[in-house]
Amino acid sequence: MTRQLTLFALFSASIALVAVSAAFAQATSVAELTGKTHIHGLAFDRADPSTVLIATHHGLMKAAPDGSVAPVSDSRDDFMGFTSHPTDSEILFASGHPQGGGNLGFIKSTDSGKSWAKIAPGVDGPVDFHQLAVSPSNPDVLYGAYGAIQSSRDGGKSWAIAGAAPAKLIDLAVSSSDPDIVYAATEDGLMVSHDGAGSWLPPILTGVAVTTVELTSDGTIYAFVPGRGLLRATEANPAFEKLAEGPDPAGYILHLALDRLAPARMVAVTGTSAIVVSNDGGANWTVLGGN
Repeated sequence: MTRQLTLFALFSASIALVAVSAAFAQATSVAELTGKTHIHGLAFDRADPSTVLIATHHGLMKAAPDGSVAPVSDSRDDFMGFTSHPTDSEILFASGHPQGGGNLGFIKSTDSGKSWAKIAPGVDGPVDFHQLAVSPSNPDVLYGAYGAIQSSRDGGKSWAIAGAAPAKLIDLAVSSSDPDIVYAATEDGLMVSHDGAGSWLPPILTGVAVTTVELTSDGTIYAFVPGRGLLRATEANPAFEKLAEGPDPAGYILHLALDRLAPARMVAVTGTSAIVVSNDGGANWTVLGGN
């Protein structure tokens, strides 16, 4: 009887997963999608910069400028740590959880997200990198957070412990010019490492929560601080100035992504799960697909 109940429970769970997957596959708009799932990452599609790739708890989706949404592939895995290759439009990186449970390890797509392959388990893996960043100047260098900070210098084929992760880590980014300079957005400030995440210097933004950090190819740093808004500095002069209130000034934004071909264009997820786009470097924002 116990075996029968176990088999029935597994069968019921499988049916439920199929039903959930079908529901997300049929999502037709950004508003409908964000009402049904969690957003774990964003990227402009380099093959078609007018569209936005949306990594969710239930697979990778693509949103058109009018807000319509379509699944990129049949996979309904939970894509965490999602990020795009800085120059190759067909290469994407991620980690996360398979639909059936467990961890994915470090995974990669070479066909713009249609299919994925496990490249490595990571240290003490399979890992689940909630934060994952690739060096813009050397895409073979990647950093992922799984307890400690792990790094790879061969495109993700092998990983090693780089150093301890800063407390209350939220986001990671890599310098536009030096693959050994790593930025960490945390609940207590913005940290920087000059030795490949081996050690961390005193915060360059301190005493505040920093919910996201991104860098442009010219060394501009963008960071969001709840209550202060979207801030901007440069790597050469990390004295932050307030750029704008941001799309969610009373709350926060997460998963800020820049268009590498047009850095003034950016996309973000707000604390209320709205996906918003700016075409002027974050000064003004509109809801993706909004009128």
